[in-house]
Amino acid sequence: MTGAPDPDAAHPITGLDDVVHQRVRLGVLTIAHEARRVEFGYLRTQLDLTAGNLSKHLSVLEAAGLIEVEKGYEGRRGRTWITLTPAGTAALADEIARLKQLIARVETSDTSEDR
Repeated sequence: MTGAPDPDAAHPITGLDDVVHQRVRLGVLTIAHEARRVEFGYLRTQLDLTAGNLSKHLSVLEAAGLIEVEKGYEGRRGRTWITLTPAGTAALADEIARLKQLIARVETSDTSEDR
């Protein structure tokens, strides 16, 4: 984005998805994107959440079709793994693109001579 923002274009904030933009859920999507497949306990530790709190956020993401939750066993221990769906990858990419647009707007206004 260069120059002045287009006055006819919608502000980037209007395109942020409330399901994705929430801090914990954005963290889940980002970590799952980096890891491709991530274990529940690792997410809980990295995001400093209780198991119940993380479970609620995962339910929201799963209901939105952004993640898949797989339950199984590793040895005798029950495990839960989370992976991004193609829709989750697209939603994360869109969120990041809109955040970059917001950053560009702030940086452009900070360097404006009329301030």
